[in-house]
Formats: sequence, C-alpha cells, structure tokens
Amino acid sequence: FSISTYNKMWRDAQKDLEIQLQREREEFLQPEKDRMKAFKMLAVSYIKYMQIFRNLETAHDQLVHQQKRTVIRQVLDGVIGRILEMKKEMVELENSEFHYVDNILEDLKLLPEDIEVPIPKYFIKEKLKVLQQREKILDEILLNAGLQTQKPVKAMTFEEAIKMIQVAERARQGRCRAAFMKQIYLEEKRAGQTKHEIQMGPSPDDAATCIQKVWRGYIQRKKTEKMREEEIIFLGMSLPSHLKATGISQIHIGQVNTLQGEVQARHEEVFIKDELRETEGPDIKETLQDQIGQCFIECRHIIGKFPDYPTKDAGGSMAMLSQKTPEQVAAELAAKKEMALQKKAQKEEKEKGGKKKTKEKKPQKTGKKVSLPTEEGWKMAPSNFLSIMEEGNSQYKAVWQNRDEGWDFLQDHDPELIKEEKREEVEKEIRVQVDELMQQKLENLKLAVDREKSDKQKKGRKSEKVRAVMMSLAHRTIDSLYRELVEEGLLIKAKTVNLSDYVGKYSYLGTTLHQVDKEPLPSLADVRQLIALYGILPLGSQIVHEKAPVVKALLLAGPAGVGKKMLVHAICTETGANLFDLSASNITGKYPGKSGLQMMLHMVLKVAKQLQPSVVWIGDTEKIFSKGVQKAEEEMNPKRLEKILPKFLKALKAQDRVLLVGTTDRPFDANLKPFCKVYQKIILIPRPDYASRFGKYFLWKHIILQNGGEITNSLNISCLAKVSDGFTQGHIVQAVQAVLSELRLLQMTRKPLRTAEFMTSLARQDPVYKEEEETFK
Repeated sequence: FSISTYNKMWRDAQKDLEIQLQREREEFLQPEKDRMKAFKMLAVSYIKYMQIFRNLETAHDQLVHQQKRTVIRQVLDGVIGRILEMKKEMVELENSEFHYVDNILEDLKLLPEDIEVPIPKYFIKEKLKVLQQREKILDEILLNAGLQTQKPVKAMTFEEAIKMIQVAERARQGRCRAAFMKQIYLEEKRAGQTKHEIQMGPSPDDAATCIQKVWRGYIQRKKTEKMREEEIIFLGMSLPSHLKATGISQIHIGQVNTLQGEVQARHEEVFIKDELRETEGPDIKETLQDQIGQCFIECRHIIGKFPDYPTKDAGGSMAMLSQKTPEQVAAELAAKKEMALQKKAQKEEKEKGGKKKTKEKKPQKTGKKVSLPTEEGWKMAPSNFLSIMEEGNSQYKAVWQNRDEGWDFLQDHDPELIKEEKREEVEKEIRVQVDELMQQKLENLKLAVDREKSDKQKKGRKSEKVRAVMMSLAHRTIDSLYRELVEEGLLIKAKTVNLSDYVGKYSYLGTTLHQVDKEPLPSLADVRQLIALYGILPLGSQIVHEKAPVVKALLLAGPAGVGKKMLVHAICTETGANLFDLSASNITGKYPGKSGLQMMLHMVLKVAKQLQPSVVWIGDTEKIFSKGVQKAEEEMNPKRLEKILPKFLKALKAQDRVLLVGTTDRPFDANLKPFCKVYQKIILIPRPDYASRFGKYFLWKHIILQNGGEITNSLNISCLAKVSDGFTQGHIVQAVQAVLSELRLLQMTRKPLRTAEFMTSLARQDPVYKEEEETFK
C-alpha cells in the first residue's frame, strides 16, 4: 500500500474517535438503571474503540513520518487505556471475565476477527537492539554455567567432503565447456559463410526486417514504461514529471530510505536543541529564578516562614510553581487544622458511645450501599485516558488534518514542530540547574533571616535482618544480580511463541446459552483476548500501565495440556519481558531460611523493576496455598512463599511493569481465601471445542502442518475433530508428534497420512472427563 492509504486510515480512525468521544459525552454522563442497556452501551463502545485501535496500530506501524507516528502513539496509548477501563466496567456489571457479544456483532455487521485484540508492534520494535543484546548476554551466561548446551556442529565425513568438492568441480568444468563450445559454434558459423556474403552483407529484406524488429521493440518498451509511470503516479507512489526536481542532488535525496531520514531527523533535533539552548536558555533561566524567588517571598509573607524546597523526586521547583497561590495554601493549612480537630472530636465521641452506636451504624451503612444502585443506577467511572485522547485529537486537528502534503514526498520531519518539543526539554534541563542554585539560596535565606536549618526527613527504620539484606545488595550492580539469578535458574529464557500461535475459534452460541440461563464455557479466542488485555497491553506501554486499572497478579487455571505455560511464554515474547521462575519445584534448596527467601525476592524485585517489563511465573501455584502438604512434597517446602507473596505484590507500584502469573491445574486444592487475595484475575482455560479443533488453520491442521505433515484427501480432519472431543491441545500435539517421526515424514510422498494413524496414538491417552471439567466451574 502507498503512504496515502495509511494517511487515509489514520484520518478515518481520527474521525471515528471524534464521534466516539462525542457519544461518550452524551451517553455516559447520565446514570442508567437498566443493567442490560448499560452493558450494551459499554459493549458497543468497546467494539468501536477496538476498531479504532486496530486502524491506529496499522497506521502507526506503516507510516514513515516520525512526527505523525508520535501523535498517533499518544492517541493509541489513550485508546488502549480506555479499552481496559471499558473492560473493567463490563466485568463489574456482569460479574464475569467473559462476555458474549455475538448478537451485537451481528447488529453491527462485524466478524469476531474484527474485535481480536491486536498486539502493537512497537512493543518490540522500539527496544529491539536492547532485547537482542540481552538475549546474547543470557545465552553466554547459560553456556558458561552449563545450563544450556550449544548446538553441536555436525562434522562432515571425509567421503562427504570429497563428494561436495567433486560436485563443485564438475559444475565448474561444465560451465567452462559450455562457453568453449559456444565459441567453437560461432567460429564454424563464421567460417561457413562465403566471401561474397561477407563482402555484400545481408540482403535488403533481411536488413529491413532486422531494423523493424529492433525499432518496434524499442517503441513498445517506451510505451510500457510510460504506462507504468502513469499508473504509479495515479496510485500516489510517484510525483508527476512537472513536480520532479531536475537537479542531480535533489534526485539523490528522493532515493533516501527511511533509516537515513530518521538519522537526519535526529541530527536536526540536536542542532535545534543546541540553538534553543543558546538563544532562549538565558531568558528561561532568569524567568525561573524570578518566579521561584517571588514564591519564597510570598510564602514567608503569608505563612510566616520560608517553605521547604521540594525534592527532586517530588518534582523540584515544578511542584512548587504548579501549586496554588500563597493565599490558597494558607487557607488549605487552616482547613487541615480544622479537619484534624473535628476528627479528634469525633474519635472521642465514638469512644464514649461504646458498642451500641457502632451496632446501630452498621445496618445504616449496608442499607445505603444497597439503595444507591437502585436509586441512581449505573454510571461510568471517571477516565484517566479521555484527556489524553482529546489532546491527541486536538493536536491532529490543529497540525495534520488540513495539512497539504503534496510536496512532502519524502515524508520528512517538520523543524518547527521539533522546536516546540525541544523547547520543553531545554526548559527541564535548565530547571535542574536552577533548582540546585535556588535550593542553596533558600538555605542561605533561612540561615540569614530565620536562623534555622531545613530539617532532614527521617526514614522509618526497618528490622535489623531486612536491613542487613538490603545493605548486602545495595552495593551490587544489576548485572551481577542478573547473572546470579540466571545461574541459579530463577531467571530463564522464554520460548519464542506468539499469542497468535495459540489457535482457537470464537464461540457463536454464547448469547443463545446465556439467554436460557446456561453459563457457557469460554472459547479459546476469549482466553486469547483476556491474555492480551490483562497481560500484554499493560506490560507493553508505560503510560497504559501507570493510568489503567492495575492488574498485578494473574492466574491461569485449567486442565493439564491446555497451554497455560505457552501463554506465559507468549506474554514474554510479545512484550520482550524477562521471565522469572519462582515455582516451588524450582526454588527448592535455593536461598534457605527466612532471610534467604527475603534476599531472593528482593533480588528478583530489584532486577524485574530495573529491566522491566518482567513476568514472575509460579507453576503449580496451588501448592503454595495448599491446605496440607503431602509427605512426598515436604522436602520441597512449597508453602515458603505463602506469607511473603502479598508483601511482594504490595511493593509493586503503578510505574513498575511487573506481572505475577500463576498456573495451576488443581485450583480447588488451595485454601481459597489467601489464594484469591493474591490473584486479582482468574482466567479459566477450557479444553478446545469442536470449532477450534476443526477448521482452516485450527488445531489439527495447524499442528500437523507445523510438524511437517501434509493434508490430503485420505486424512479426514472432521473425523479427528469429533473423536478428539475431551482431549486437550497437549494430547493432540503428543499424538501428532508420535505419528510424524522422521521415517514417517520420508514415507509421506508415496504413503499419505491416514486418519487411523492419529486415532491409534490418541487412544493411548486419557481425556479430560466431564467430572474434572465441572470442578473448574
């Protein structure tokens, strides 16, 4: 496709976004008492946002213009965050993670594929070099530690080497002989001509025919070249001749590729930034000093003393200047004092009232909670992403909507737009210098005027053991901690698996079963969608993770062989995340004792935060929360992490892109109260249904083709799909791999695959029975 195609796609997506934002202002402000109607409103908005998301992601990935991609990226992050907020509201309305919207899709004339969650490619593209370097380091550490064996280079035998040399030499001799024979043929042809023919030359008819042939070929090539050029101009892939530059240098610039354009843009950014620092830097510095100095004087005039200078983490002078006026600060301080006095008086009244008053208040509170939804109805919660989308939309309207790009064939950057962006960066750099100067000036003012020194904040002291652990790790670098975790087998290499490899079809009977009060099992497409929403999208984008509803822990529950581990590896592959394995079987004998456990988790947390995004995986997680430990597992001590896991999750902040993922095939063996307290989201993964087992590019076909097999008429996929009811993806993979041995693959050309071969292999395995499936419900 041409650049104009993706520009149009971006333009259409922005129009749809504007319509959707207007619709939200009109519909979601009013409370809705009917739950079904509220859910339908949410589902329609969710689908619309998903379509906008898909179009914006494609445009962002394919457009060359760096400044356009920056604007699209801002809107894209806003749309992703809004989709996650919509999903949270839908879950709260239906009390279920899975939703069945096939009737809404039918009304909108859409397919289930239209609401498949796309994985933005910039998650990996933006840090590809870092990921490649990290993978190389990981391989080196694993090889040195003996945890990974290098693929052996197959040595060539003496006979094979001689045969290869013979083949190459015979080919060379054949080429030389062909050239020699051609030369002999031409010499014989020349010798066969008579002297008269050589002197007179060809006859006039032959000469005329030869000239006609050459001329007609030349004319036709010119016509074809002209038609091709007109077609390219019509498609917008080239400029008309009157717009093309005639100079050689300009023609050369027209052939510059995207990478050179980006390098040029970076050099231009540096040049513009230096220019701004020289021309506007002194004025910015003087203005900031005047503003901060004025703030000092006004605060002392109102409060009676100089204020404390905000720390660097708190924002420095930015936090001071973004606050309210001194009068408002004084009013807030007075209000806080009054509130503190009121709370103290209320506390004394409660203590005097005793237990009777508390008993009377409890039913009133519960009564209020029940009456609110019936009176007011459902109302959309405030959004953190509407302002981001509106800002991106207004930026698009102001700069890009009516922009004439007929002359911008190279899709080059705009220096004026870069200047506006770099002005903010220059101001931030200068602000850091000003903060250091003004902080020292404030200390001198306090000493000279108030004769006081700023008090240093006292940090809460931790227990001696924890403090000793912290001190032992404080002086160590991230590289050394990373190496130790790899050597101990706690940081493992994720398998390269994409989410699209987890094949499965959408269930079209969800709404029908729901209407007759039957709770349908989720389809594999629903599972894939939840993994993308709760696992991949928040980990991939920092802005989305900070502002969207936080999911710190995720549980994948389902029978053995349904692909739980594969989904964990898919999350890591799609986001470029590190994978930490804290399964009970993996940490046995490592870092013994309570202090050792604290040290291990502190190391994992420190490395995971520093090299985010990261995934912490706990396999067979029900053993950590089991009601009783079996004798065979006493040495493993699986309950080591039970009490410390909530503290681990509490240490994760909104800016930390770290996700805890647990997998289990026996969740009912765990003590449910602490189990559900740790895992916020529980995703049930069922065995594949008939639609997922049969169909184009679905389980049976996909796995057979993946293992080198061929689909022929003698192989009845429909029969295999019916017979394999109750079997998981793991069972099907094992059956296919057992049949498609190296010998069988060699025989396939003369002996095609038959259905009976796979049925025999499948019959040796135990399926998932209905009783086991019911326990998961």
